[in-house]
Amino acid sequence: MSAQPIVGAPASPRAHDVHGAHPRLSMNVATIKYAPFADSLRVLVEAGYESAGLWREPVAEAGLAEAASRLTDSGLRMSTLCRQGFFTMPEGPERRASIDENRRAIEETATLAAAGAPGSRAVLVLVAGGLPEGSTDLVGARARVAEALEELAPEASAAGVTLAIEPLHPMYASDRAVVSTLKQALDLAEPFAPDAVGVAVDTFHIWWDPEAVAQIGRAGRDGRIATYQVCDWRTPLAADPLLSRHQPGDGVIDFAGFTRAVEASGYTGDVEVEIFNQAVWDAPWSEVAARTAAAFGSAVAPHLVAPLR
Repeated sequence: MSAQPIVGAPASPRAHDVHGAHPRLSMNVATIKYAPFADSLRVLVEAGYESAGLWREPVAEAGLAEAASRLTDSGLRMSTLCRQGFFTMPEGPERRASIDENRRAIEETATLAAAGAPGSRAVLVLVAGGLPEGSTDLVGARARVAEALEELAPEASAAGVTLAIEPLHPMYASDRAVVSTLKQALDLAEPFAPDAVGVAVDTFHIWWDPEAVAQIGRAGRDGRIATYQVCDWRTPLAADPLLSRHQPGDGVIDFAGFTRAVEASGYTGDVEVEIFNQAVWDAPWSEVAARTAAAFGSAVAPHLVAPLR
């Protein structure tokens, strides 16, 4: 079973029966980056989604109280709040500011999960951060991630929030995430209770790793899969590799194998599509929502066997 806190019971089926959005499909609002917060929720509801992954910047633009109210009114679950972390710098004012920002993110996660429909998950996705400017000390940077978790995990637990460590593809190790494999993320999570610190399983970042499936099994046994995120990998990469995510089925990732492994692990939560791609961002929001539901329905949904719970 997954370890993340769940607010309430599963929502009853609704518009997916008409529109074709799978009941376990969530779309992160970053996939329609330019949509204001209220519009992003409206687009998802109109497309028949039951769940949304939220992004901190649109929430901040709306204001936390307003965002929580609009989430309640939408009837959508929250699958995750993205993102915080970025705490690999040496001790000093910058690191203290980063830790404090993570504390605010924990509070936001708890507030929004409580505002979402039954089945919402209080999961805060963490991106560790890259090497500090001028540093080559990869080992030290990873050690500071562990130190940050020691400081933040008790506060997350007290708030009913799961910190989900997201390993990023190694091409991001220098500037975004010194945690590159699911094994590294699980090793960092291991000292803490599963409901306090888990992991994010994101196909874009781990598809290449020969140990990934075995580590998914380990994560399942330990109850640490806080979220399962899907999007595809296709080459050539964009000039900015951050914008190289594609719809499921448009690239080379084995979604059947990964999804079956995650299902076998006991994870029964929402499955979140999160895409950073300029062409996707430039497309009409409703078209993106419909295309995402269709891609998920073809590439991922046939391999989901467990009902949402």
